Amino acid sequence: MDRSESMDDLDLTARPAPTPQRPFLGMTLLLIEDSRFASEAVRLMALRSGARIRRADCLASARRHLGTYRPDVAIVDLGLPDGSGLSLIEDLAAGSHPPAVILATSGQARESVEGDALICGANGFLPKPIESLAAFQQAIMRHLPRDRWPRSLRVVGAETIEPDPLALSEDLAYADRILADPQVTPAYIVNFLQGLARTGHDSKLLAETSGLATRPAPEIRPRLQALIAERLDTTRRVI
Repeated sequence: MDRSESMDDLDLTARPAPTPQRPFLGMTLLLIEDSRFASEAVRLMALRSGARIRRADCLASARRHLGTYRPDVAIVDLGLPDGSGLSLIEDLAAGSHPPAVILATSGQARESVEGDALICGANGFLPKPIESLAAFQQAIMRHLPRDRWPRSLRVVGAETIEPDPLALSEDLAYADRILADPQVTPAYIVNFLQGLARTGHDSKLLAETSGLATRPAPEIRPRLQALIAERLDTTRRVI
């Protein structure tokens, strides 16, 4: 740069141009997700795609993040410890500077939650498990303005991302801790475990938790405690 060039001539807000290899270069992604296991997969995909990523594990934390910066992409889990992600999606979509892309995600059956998310203002839905890099990139790209696409696109293969099993163990330990909290509803823990089951391809856990949320709380907690203890023992032996 010519030393005589004024700082006023520089565009300090210019973002790096996306490339076919890193289509989200220069973008910031805010992930609102209570599961460390699910978050790790999204983190790896975002970094592989060139995006900066920040994570909030509840609505309160997400709102603190949004008070200091505006993300380009927001991915919002619908089941959070302090409320439904639908309320945050509504606020984001109705804001004066909404993210370019708002995606909902959930471990619940797609047909039971996707419609509500779209009504609240989400651009799309990412079902769990989120493990395909191609599906992740395409879910965001299809809603980005064309002027933010790379000049050319590359074909992404069938690459999948596998999060660290340690994150699964941490999620199970978290579920075990909050199970003793009377302010946390058993229904939230059931949904949390179902998300883990889908992300970890644990069909047995998914089957065992199905229908639990509708049972009386005194029946649910002992069953959840036994399921969590069993999975913790298994994952710790694997790690």
